[in-house]
Amino acid sequence: MGTAVAAPPLRVTWVQPEDLVGHELRQADEDGRAADGIARRWRAAGGAPAPERAGASAVPPDPSLRPLAERLLDELALMPSPLGEDEPTELAEIVARCPQWPSDRRELVDSQAVMAFRLEAAWLGRAVGCLLGKPVEKLPLDGIRALARATGNWPLTSYFSAAGLDPSLAARHPWNRRSRTTSLAENIDGMPEDDDLNYPLLGLLLLERHGHGFATADVARLWLDELPAGRTFTAERIAYRNLLDGIEPPDTARYRNPFREWIGAGIRADVYGWTHPGDPAAAAAQAWRDATLSHTANGVYGAMFVAAATAEAAGGRADVHGALRAGLAVVPVRSRLARAVRFGIAAARDEATGTAEGFGAVVDRLHGAYGHHHWVHAVPNAALLAAALTHADGEFSGAVCRAVSGGWDTDSNGATAGALAGLLAGAPAALPRRWTAPLRNRLATSVGGLDGIGFDTLARRTAALAV
Repeated sequence: MGTAVAAPPLRVTWVQPEDLVGHELRQADEDGRAADGIARRWRAAGGAPAPERAGASAVPPDPSLRPLAERLLDELALMPSPLGEDEPTELAEIVARCPQWPSDRRELVDSQAVMAFRLEAAWLGRAVGCLLGKPVEKLPLDGIRALARATGNWPLTSYFSAAGLDPSLAARHPWNRRSRTTSLAENIDGMPEDDDLNYPLLGLLLLERHGHGFATADVARLWLDELPAGRTFTAERIAYRNLLDGIEPPDTARYRNPFREWIGAGIRADVYGWTHPGDPAAAAAQAWRDATLSHTANGVYGAMFVAAATAEAAGGRADVHGALRAGLAVVPVRSRLARAVRFGIAAARDEATGTAEGFGAVVDRLHGAYGHHHWVHAVPNAALLAAALTHADGEFSGAVCRAVSGGWDTDSNGATAGALAGLLAGAPAALPRRWTAPLRNRLATSVGGLDGIGFDTLARRTAALAV
């Protein structure tokens, strides 16, 4: 018998207390809690700062740190944020802080067949934007720009490619490990699996099974039934773990969850806008019910913003600027996310040339203002999304390319920009075939019973749910 080789220790990313403390300290800095004393205790014990881009630190921490990490996480949770008055999580309090909250209205004027046609463009747009951003997810802005320039694709006009790329540059800025084999131009064969598409699929199943009166607990049960734990990340993985530990919503979003203001809830919101054409208030309220399983405050606002903007666009009467105004109307006006969205829109309007090249100056302004956040945080990504859509005037290719070229959460921003711009385009044929043809009308997913489904089928099922 050969000598047994010891297996490396299993490290489950995004949930280990030793990694979460650094993230919670960073969150405390952002929401104004004075946590310097806790930070000193953590550093004195040998604790590390938050991993910059990954779900776990590169070097496994000392396991003896776990009890201290758990205590510090609980101490941090007891510290109130001075921003809490302006950034509530309860829906009634959110509405009270939105002086332009839209009135409830129903505006379903298109036939189901027409709606399906438009929603196919939205589903396709979501996939295109996600796919464009997948290879460069987690890369810093200078890496994205260097790779695109080196392959003659700057400003971005097409999917990323490794063809002709200098190996030394590829080594300095490696493509995303999970995506390089499925998402570079030379490798695309259908839409590969991604959480930015898994969650809209789950939203579709949620409405089909529970209707528009679903509760947050229904979202939780659906995740446990249909979503593999390993396909969750950041706040969603924490919420999933909390559910398995017997913690119920909304505490699933709060308990030892430093990612509660990150972007995850925002990528789950499109379906609520798609199925409430012209009714941003109803779409935002549904997004709130979904989001509060895993997020609080600005993390929830990010979802409500996307849902309301999408609903306004789905009504068929608004341009991209009207859609963004509708999204802002459901976000507390003094919140960090509302300020970031306004900043992004203003920065885009200030850029004089309006060209794709000129958008680089907008991105530099955004990174100067919000670069201290984690790259997955809702606040900087909302600013970039709003800037990209504004600067492109809602035009599809311009919107997805600007959203991805701005860095941060490239696939999520590309997906949301693509979904909204696709919806505004109004038809699958309005989207350039260089983007849609490689998708082959096929979506891969681990969500039960939906692997390989076509975007046309998804659109018909979504249109059937519109109210």
